[in-house]
Amino acid sequence: MNKAKNQNSSNTMFVEKTKIRTPLEYIKQNYIALIITGVTLLVLLVMTFFDVATRETVASFALEEYQVGQISDKTIVADKTLPATEADPIYIVKGEKVIRKGFPITEEGYAKLKKIADSPTYIDFRAFANAFLYLLLLVFFALFLYSSYMMDRKVKPKEMVFLAVSYVIVYTVCLFIKKLPAFYSQFCLATVIPSTFFVILVTILFDSKSALRFSILISLGIFFACSFRPVPSIFQLASSITAIRVVRKTEKRTDMVFASILLSILNVIYLFALSIIVSDETEFSIIYLLYVAANALISGIFALGFLTPLELMLNTASVFRLMDLSDTNSSLMRKMMITCPGTYNHSLMVATLAENACNAIGANSLLARVGGYYHDIGKTDIPEYFVENQQGQNPHNELNPRLSYSIIKSHVKKGIEKANQMRFPHEVVDIIASHHGNDLIKFFHYKAEQSEEHDIPLEEFSYPGPLPSSKEAAVVMLADTVEAACKTLEKPSYERLEKFIHTLVMAKLENHQLDECPLKFSDLDIIEKSFVNILAGYYHSRIKYPDQKDPDAQNPSEKAIPAPSVENDKKDAEKKESKAESEDKKETKDKVRKKKGKNEK
Repeated sequence: MNKAKNQNSSNTMFVEKTKIRTPLEYIKQNYIALIITGVTLLVLLVMTFFDVATRETVASFALEEYQVGQISDKTIVADKTLPATEADPIYIVKGEKVIRKGFPITEEGYAKLKKIADSPTYIDFRAFANAFLYLLLLVFFALFLYSSYMMDRKVKPKEMVFLAVSYVIVYTVCLFIKKLPAFYSQFCLATVIPSTFFVILVTILFDSKSALRFSILISLGIFFACSFRPVPSIFQLASSITAIRVVRKTEKRTDMVFASILLSILNVIYLFALSIIVSDETEFSIIYLLYVAANALISGIFALGFLTPLELMLNTASVFRLMDLSDTNSSLMRKMMITCPGTYNHSLMVATLAENACNAIGANSLLARVGGYYHDIGKTDIPEYFVENQQGQNPHNELNPRLSYSIIKSHVKKGIEKANQMRFPHEVVDIIASHHGNDLIKFFHYKAEQSEEHDIPLEEFSYPGPLPSSKEAAVVMLADTVEAACKTLEKPSYERLEKFIHTLVMAKLENHQLDECPLKFSDLDIIEKSFVNILAGYYHSRIKYPDQKDPDAQNPSEKAIPAPSVENDKKDAEKKESKAESEDKKETKDKVRKKKGKNEK
């Protein structure tokens, strides 16, 4: 295996990750992500602008941070002329120094600061510029976290849109709810932020990797939106990470209720611990513990209610949808079992191999199992044209090789059509579409060359693709190849299976079938070992029982039945003739005796 690694270390599967691309190439490949990110940044800036316009700030500092008699740490200059009114007779001239650095703030200076902050025509553009820089850094950080290199997969547009909408909602709630007097305390503010609700949805609809990155980004956004107060940000980060850990283990929808209860208890512990660390008795109240418990419980129940419509709308491979599809008693699986039992048993074995291999490498084992079950559903319409379902004559013996190739190739297209008709998740459809990649159908290619007596391009007898783009799709491809090929292996011992499976996997690698998936060489090692362990147990030998008999052997208690032949037929005919002659002679003698008896009388 090490030699193979050295020989294939330049494979494009790994070059793609380390290849330095120009900015133009990056924009071409990620223009959808850039558009979604740009629109999100624009919406966040609009929300921030309204916040700054309605905030009592001067030079990006809140008015409550200034006091009469306080030594000013900066000089603030009025950028606009504000005339005196009946309600406020103070007059401010553009360019006037309202307060001076190093001098105490007078009552007149504080009144002018208040007038500037309360003025509807005054917008603290410095505070807005700070917000713009902070959000811009967050955008770049998000692009890095959700890049293909960091995620080991390409994030689809529907996921990006959902994450963007969720982020905008949480950020906007934080911006404007902090203005309410009831939520002046940072502990109280932490109890109403709905980030846990969206983190639960992201974990179930997509995966825990995406949810973890979303939790980090949303905690940074909350930190800025809550005026850099630490408690809401730290609490939401702890609560979100806990929610990911709790929810990712759920397999039934009813488990969400128990997960919500557990999350409520842990949230109470987190907020109580933060109250001890911050030790601000003026801001903390015991009732806030009840609020955070209710927040977690409501978030879990609401997430359960929103899951079904979101699953249908986004068509994602959530754990609950995959659990439903993994039921082998479904109508489609039962049809497969009845119409093409060979394909059915092959699919079950492929699903077992793929699930265990994905479990070993840290991929989505449930998605791999469902993909293994349905990867060959395109064979259900014409099962007799596939060797695992043939019990008599092979119909391909009477067909042209090109027609046979078209029939074999069509099962991929028909499988995609069936999956789309049944609204399968896109991830499952991708596995069905790519489980053969663009590999060559060797048997009919060779047969066509023999019949046409000339070389035929490989593309004319290859599957249309695409290549697997995820770990799960690549593992299902390898499991499909290994399971089918190992049935032809004589004396499948552990050592022979190990060598044979390694040869099959390396053949896929050398044929560039794994170029677009994020598998590593270390993953291939683990996958091979997983396949060998499963198949060695499947093909294990047994001790022959003492009284066990070969069903093809002759039973000694029964007389041997001679095979029919021409000589035997002649002998049987002669016996019948001689028997008939002897019966005729006997009848003649009886007649003669009867006549003699009559004459004597």
